[in-house]
Formats: sequence, C-alpha cells, structure tokens
Amino acid sequence: MTRHDQPGSGAGRGRLRGDAEHERNLALFRIVHEVATHHAGRPVPAVLATLRDRVPRAPGLGLDEGALLRIAHEISVGRDPSGL
Repeated sequence: MTRHDQPGSGAGRGRLRGDAEHERNLALFRIVHEVATHHAGRPVPAVLATLRDRVPRAPGLGLDEGALLRIAHEISVGRDPSGL
C-alpha cells in the first residue's frame, strides 16, 4: 500500500466527498454568521424568515425547521451560533 492508498490520505472518492461536505458546512456557517451579524437582537420571526431565505435546502445539511428555529433564537438574543 502506498502513502496515497492509505485511509485518510486524501486519495480516492471519500476525500472528495469529505471536501464537498466540508465546503457545504463552511458555506452554511458563513450564512449563519452573516445573518447573526446583521440581525442580532431582532425578533425570532424576522430572523427565522431571513434564515429560510438564505439557507439552501439541500440534502445532507441537517437543517430542518427545528434547527432553523433554534438558530433564530440564538441570533435573536445576540449570539452567533456559527462559531466564526
């Protein structure tokens, strides 16, 4: 087995899927951070509406309505749940 064939070495389709997942997550965190920056302290319904408009509905993101609502609550009280 060469270095490139070893698990976790970045070779093969698993690495590409991992990169795509990482990029999707990073894009999601950036969206949440931007919404948190511009909408901190606003009412939950306003923040939730913005999140619904901005967050893509893609399989595998793991953001259902409940998750968006929890994020909206955090932003509404002035927190940035993105971690950025």
